[in-house]
Amino acid sequence: MDHIYFIGGITLCVSLAIVWGFRVLPKENWQIMAVLPRQKTEHGKWKGLNLTYYGFLSANAYTFAVIIFIILTAAAGIPLIGLCLLVTGLLLVCIPSSKIIARMVEKKPGTLTVGGAVFTGTLLAPLLVLLVNRLLGEAMGVSVSPIIFLSAASIAYTFGEGLGRLACVSFGCCYGKPVHQCSPFVQRLFSGFYLVFSGKTKKIAYASGLDGERVIPIQIITAVLYSMTGITGTLFFLQGHYVAALMVSLIVTQVWRFVSEFFRADFRGSLKVTPYQMMALGTILCAAGMVVLFPIPAFSPVLARGLGALWNPWVILLVEAIWFLAFFHTGKSVVTGAEVSFHVVETKI
Repeated sequence: MDHIYFIGGITLCVSLAIVWGFRVLPKENWQIMAVLPRQKTEHGKWKGLNLTYYGFLSANAYTFAVIIFIILTAAAGIPLIGLCLLVTGLLLVCIPSSKIIARMVEKKPGTLTVGGAVFTGTLLAPLLVLLVNRLLGEAMGVSVSPIIFLSAASIAYTFGEGLGRLACVSFGCCYGKPVHQCSPFVQRLFSGFYLVFSGKTKKIAYASGLDGERVIPIQIITAVLYSMTGITGTLFFLQGHYVAALMVSLIVTQVWRFVSEFFRADFRGSLKVTPYQMMALGTILCAAGMVVLFPIPAFSPVLARGLGALWNPWVILLVEAIWFLAFFHTGKSVVTGAEVSFHVVETKI
């Protein structure tokens, strides 16, 4: 019964977020969240640093994914100290790699890729688990199963990537092709389901000139598909089917990443099959190899133990720190600028 309430609560929250994002985030006023004045110009105005809803929504997605990860791994009996080290280590690997790989592929400084981060994380996660086991195994009796870790991490990624697409809708990136440029079948399919972005500072406007056009809602499709997959994976995990949870999460997300690239209009590299698509298939193969290499645990998690882990003060501080780190990393816009002026409102004196 606890599983039903938990899954139901997640489903309700995620569904409301996606419906809200589909309705409001393509609008112009949902890109820039705040402006910080930085330097006064000779004209009396201030140069401003734009803080974006992209960063705010990305931080929310990162944090939600980490919370899911903590609940699942703690439910499976991973000690908190090992859990905190694994979360910190994985984020220290994945967050920088999302920018480094995007720069290598797209040759642009102000871009990120979650797909590249996932590929890197999948490769390095087992090594990270083995390192933690080696460091803490004898001293503190910490023993983490690589399969449980990968399974929980893949589910958390699935939720994080799905909700993270709302950030893409806000910024106008990762956008689909114009509906009128697609085949007649695709045009009929998306005749009543599309996105229209407004605002010249959104990426879809300055990169492709497609603001005001009906485009395939790739971000929303991804958000829905990934969220459903995350819910399914969570159900498998809580029933002790760790391999099923791992492979369902990665196969669905990475196959869709491969397929969805053909419906996107933003620049994804100069090759017909993009590096991101190759990394998606590589991620599935890596996960399959891990299943063969590492032993599969044969016990079921205890959900109450996982939920209880969230009330630890150190876990709360870790979650808060991750939100601020994610917002600091993704919220500062480097591709938009602002000029701010201040004045006294005479009628209020």
